[in-house]
Amino acid sequence: MAVRIVIFAKVPLAGVAKTRLIPALGLQGSAQLAKRLLIHTVEQALAANIGPTELCVSPSTLHSAWQELPLPAALAWSEQGQGDLGERLARASQRVTSSGESILLIGSDCPSLTAERLREAALALECHDTCMVPVSDGGYALLGMNRHLPSIFSDMLWSTDTVARFTRQRILAQEWSLKVFTPLHDIDEPQDLRHLPAGWLPHCGVSHCGADT
Repeated sequence: MAVRIVIFAKVPLAGVAKTRLIPALGLQGSAQLAKRLLIHTVEQALAANIGPTELCVSPSTLHSAWQELPLPAALAWSEQGQGDLGERLARASQRVTSSGESILLIGSDCPSLTAERLREAALALECHDTCMVPVSDGGYALLGMNRHLPSIFSDMLWSTDTVARFTRQRILAQEWSLKVFTPLHDIDEPQDLRHLPAGWLPHCGVSHCGADT
């Protein structure tokens, strides 16, 4: 079964993306980091070379800011549409899996979600119904599925430390198999900046900006 990587992304504009980092980086600094994270995520997804890579965006693909980003022509594009995060993720999951593809849903907040880790996730779907890469704040950086499961997207307390736990519980309640990988780190809060790759923020003002491996 073919595997499609679907990257959920918000337009990296000042005051829109990475707003929780503004106290540490300022408006422009936060937007620049959001842009770098997005470009890095796209590069890693394409380098994984496991199937189509799709950028599922908010707002519309017609927003001028998307045209200004140095993104490869090989990307497929789609729009998240309306609703909460669960509704938007569910639409993407149902659309892709109903077409006969497996899906790896990822965001653009986790620089250590490398091409190698994406390949490992795709490989896991050959012998598991689902796979997950949790993150240290209780969410997940990647959710992979061979089939659509509505219950893992509905009535979820998004942006809380229960997301990965409840998602796992609902998958196992369905008696589906799940491969859970080692947790990684999202970059959401100022204290997360220490998990950025070395050199990304030479003036970040934190004690160290070491790379996760």
